[in-house]
Amino acid sequence: MPPPGPSRRTVTSPTLDTIGLDRALNELRHNARSWTAASLAERIGLLERLLPRIRDTAADLAGAGARAKGYEPDSPWAAEDWTGGPWALAQHVSARLHVLRRLAAGRAPLPEGAVRERDGRTRVTVFPAAAFDRLLLNGYSAEVRIRAGVSADQVRRRAAAPYRRRGVQHPGVALVLGAGNVASLTATDILHKLYAEGQAVLAKMNPVNAYLRPHFERIFAEFIERGWVRFVDGGPAEGAYLTAHDDVDSLHVTGSDRTHDAIVWGTDEHAERRRAADTPLVDKPFTSELGGVSPCVVVPGPWSRADFRYQAEHIVTSKMNNSGHNCIASQVLVVPRTWDGTERLLEEIRRVLHALPSRTDYYPGADRRLGAVLAAHPRAERLAGDGRILVPDITDHDDPLLTEEVFASALGVVRLPGETPAQFLRHATDFCNDVLPGTLGATVIVHPRTERAHSEAFASALDELRYGTIGVNSWSAVGFLLGYTPWGAHPGHTRQAIGSGTGFVNNAFMLTDVEKTVVRAPFAPAPRGLLTGSPSLSPKPPYYVTSRTGLTTVERVTRFTTQPHWARLPPILSSALRA
Repeated sequence: MPPPGPSRRTVTSPTLDTIGLDRALNELRHNARSWTAASLAERIGLLERLLPRIRDTAADLAGAGARAKGYEPDSPWAAEDWTGGPWALAQHVSARLHVLRRLAAGRAPLPEGAVRERDGRTRVTVFPAAAFDRLLLNGYSAEVRIRAGVSADQVRRRAAAPYRRRGVQHPGVALVLGAGNVASLTATDILHKLYAEGQAVLAKMNPVNAYLRPHFERIFAEFIERGWVRFVDGGPAEGAYLTAHDDVDSLHVTGSDRTHDAIVWGTDEHAERRRAADTPLVDKPFTSELGGVSPCVVVPGPWSRADFRYQAEHIVTSKMNNSGHNCIASQVLVVPRTWDGTERLLEEIRRVLHALPSRTDYYPGADRRLGAVLAAHPRAERLAGDGRILVPDITDHDDPLLTEEVFASALGVVRLPGETPAQFLRHATDFCNDVLPGTLGATVIVHPRTERAHSEAFASALDELRYGTIGVNSWSAVGFLLGYTPWGAHPGHTRQAIGSGTGFVNNAFMLTDVEKTVVRAPFAPAPRGLLTGSPSLSPKPPYYVTSRTGLTTVERVTRFTTQPHWARLPPILSSALRA
């Protein structure tokens, strides 16, 4: 069947200057083979030299993000700009170095005992991976669950395949359409295309944070000099031109499903006919991370007063980090209808939201999206002078907070039945899977004693929840930060129904056949974790929006990650303990 409508998009903008775009792609095409041929030792050296450039650029990179959001680099909010900017990038580089150094030493990428089969399914422990992981994030762990039918032996043999047996599958040039919200996203996507897929990269900066380009060009200077990376600016017209360009072999986009559909099906009157006929405008290898409506599920349990306060800070962090302009921001709080702790938790959430310093919902369209929430909920609680909105009891499954990603600082609450934790978990699992759009990430908060008492029901919920990353007592966004963990939507989306996207990035061990990742953190910080059954050395995380020393701690962690040394650990611990 011939495609309904034009088979290729045409760009008619009179202001579109394609000369620079063509030149960048031509240079990448010319040099792509030299990147494919680069030895393992050379690739390791490039990453090793990348780390000091991240360290030297860190303050400027984080400061630029802070000012663009409307506050100064010394604001408490600026901890998020260090966490999601230079520290996340340094952590991803360190993760890739850890794996590549194992390969260079003649060792298997995965350590002995990391891969095991349980209940007929293969699981891989990917974090902690290095000695310092056990100190900096003590009590944190991450397990990758592999699709059904894939054995432990197959997982071991396929890990890091481009560096062992298989080689590069699609050499050439990749186009990365950068995210506009979190600074490190574009940079880590570049690293994935370079190191996991073996492609040279053209990165188009998002207009929202194009101010980051000079900082990235400093960091990736050596890759740019060798002709393996290029950065360009531009909006939808430039993006449309590049996605259809013959010199682009694959694409990765971080954005919304609307962005994906505009690229693949177009925006003209023939778009839906193309989708129905599966005749895309762009038919190239295409991976994407597209967000959705992310839930935070609270399992009832024997919580103390301190637990309510701490978990309220946790939930508010998952909402207010970056003003909620995160594809993985908690948008729906799923709580037990009959648990006496529900109202106590909501009251603590209100207190935390009230106490935070003011900030703006800076991302384009935030006012419109928040306005739609208020139009649907004229009695919603406004918890500060900015856009902090709480809708404490949503009952309609067609509510905009349950059907559309708000991408701003609004939080809805859904109360579900269940007289026991096991019953509630059953209802919560069905609700998240069947009602909420998107499969990128979900957070589940559970007291350790509750998990042990209802271990079968909890394990069943983790098995059945259809999300690419599930955080247990950890905001699922931590799965993005670690670098070792695959990051992407739960498998099953198609280009005709793209949902939260397709494919996984990051994934330093280069695992295949990934279904989901489960990230775990202590239920309570040290030393109180001893009382809850989740002992660890980890205090309140510095990325919590309530951390009094978060900025100082993350600055120190960033310097440590770029140049690890035992002498740098005491100042980090000292700062973190004063949070």
